[in-house]
Amino acid sequence: MNCKNIFLGAVSLFLMASCSNKVLDEKPIDFVSAANAFESPSDVEMGVVGLYSLGRNWYSNVDEKYMFCYVALGTDEAYYGEDPAGGTLCNWDTEIVPTGSLPQQYWTKAFDLVYQANTVLEGIDNFEWTDQTQRAGYVAEVRFFRAFSYRILVTMYGDVPLLTKPVTTPRTDFVRAGKDSVYALIESDLEYAAANLPKRGSEAASGRLTQGAAWHLLSDVYLAQQKYQEAADAASHVINDYGYALMTTRFGTQLNIFSTENAFFDLFTMDNQNLSNNTEAIWVIQNEPNTTGGGQYSGERAFGPAYYRIGNAPDGVKAIRGELYSGSYTGYSDTLGRPVAWCRPTNYIAYDIWNGDWNDDRNTEANVKRHFYFDNPASSYNGKVIDWKLYTSRSSPLKDSTQYLFPYYMKVAAPLDHYTDLGRSGGGYNHKDLYAMRLAETYLLRAEAYLGLGDAGKAADDINIVRSRSHASSITAGDVTIDFILDERARELYAEEWRMLTLMRLKKLVERVRKYNNDPSNPGVGILDHQNLFPIPQSDIDLNTGAVLTQNDGY
Repeated sequence: MNCKNIFLGAVSLFLMASCSNKVLDEKPIDFVSAANAFESPSDVEMGVVGLYSLGRNWYSNVDEKYMFCYVALGTDEAYYGEDPAGGTLCNWDTEIVPTGSLPQQYWTKAFDLVYQANTVLEGIDNFEWTDQTQRAGYVAEVRFFRAFSYRILVTMYGDVPLLTKPVTTPRTDFVRAGKDSVYALIESDLEYAAANLPKRGSEAASGRLTQGAAWHLLSDVYLAQQKYQEAADAASHVINDYGYALMTTRFGTQLNIFSTENAFFDLFTMDNQNLSNNTEAIWVIQNEPNTTGGGQYSGERAFGPAYYRIGNAPDGVKAIRGELYSGSYTGYSDTLGRPVAWCRPTNYIAYDIWNGDWNDDRNTEANVKRHFYFDNPASSYNGKVIDWKLYTSRSSPLKDSTQYLFPYYMKVAAPLDHYTDLGRSGGGYNHKDLYAMRLAETYLLRAEAYLGLGDAGKAADDINIVRSRSHASSITAGDVTIDFILDERARELYAEEWRMLTLMRLKKLVERVRKYNNDPSNPGVGILDHQNLFPIPQSDIDLNTGAVLTQNDGY
């Protein structure tokens, strides 16, 4: 059974998760209880797949700007290109406040997944199992998702309420548990998952969790607590025990659009993520076109430049004619899609990280598109590189560089492979599967652990394994610092890793946003000293009348 095709049936289990949009709320929860919802393994399967659907909603299937903040927007990696003055996370000081929408959205979304996981866990024990191995496998999946959610919460908010049972009656007495207690639960859940999930290749369907995913997340969680030896050991399990390997040669569907495609490009080509010979994929988020509830990804909309808005060429003729669709030209390119520039890469991401090694395979034109061309046979400029110097004047030089044209990381795109809104070349959406975890990151996690242990030589070795795939120059132990590792993560994982959480974990968020976020309307985007953590939503504090839900310092 393909996970992609069973999400919809499972989602119905969670349609009535609560009668308000706040998980930590005094109002009664209107949810089918574990006592009457789980009577057989098939019921548990539906509940577990529902968790996968909720987990997927952290990566895709939600077309909202907030989805890209923890990934890149407002960090050292990207600012809001469509409106640098007033767009999302252009002003940390006024947006990340106790009454702000972003702190509320992440808090509610994460606690909803915790609640649903606890409900399924309780339901698993609602009947007698004849196959204890099957039961343990389901418990492992559920506990992984609970750990997944609490890792988000403890990283973004610090001390948080610790819930291990469903909240089935009204409560107004939530208190914050210390980070040590939260991490202890996360570790326990992931250790159980690592022991009881299937091994790579034995999972029931594409996108289902395996032991490698649990070890990978454990490595990150250990790093957050400076447990460097445990982090190195967890990453080593992934690297050594399951047959994972970096993809170093071209594979799967091999497009040749830009003439500089390579193995790194193929990692992100439609339908290559789930291939059995893709030995780099650890956990892949599933999307599927032409399927109700199949999911879609708005990465093109978020990360690409709005090239179609540049207007005319210097000779006054429309610059981009676009594709012929239903008898007329659209003004859009099927190669580029229809982006709107939510995430304009900072100069750090667009240029600085490549300085000194510009020929890195990850920086080829196929992977980071830097040249855009006039596309209209009626113009004398047709086929020439678009260069603002060709114009005698432009109405908005700011928009030219922040919204219309900038380096486009093509890993988020699906060139020539769109299924919806074809008159607008996909409308900013595609249906690619997405990496939640892949082996290159595991090597970088272990490198960070080795650095923490004082072994920069081993750290350099792991970083060089990642760099060698892309024919980047080798580094030495003397080159390895935590900032170099963050640079390497940016080169390898931009638009994939949750950059905000990585920087929060390292307590580097404020420093690096101030240093690298070059939003032209608000350099440093107004981030304040205390904002390495988000505030606890004020509405939850106010409703929690039976106990004190304390606020984070500075808010």
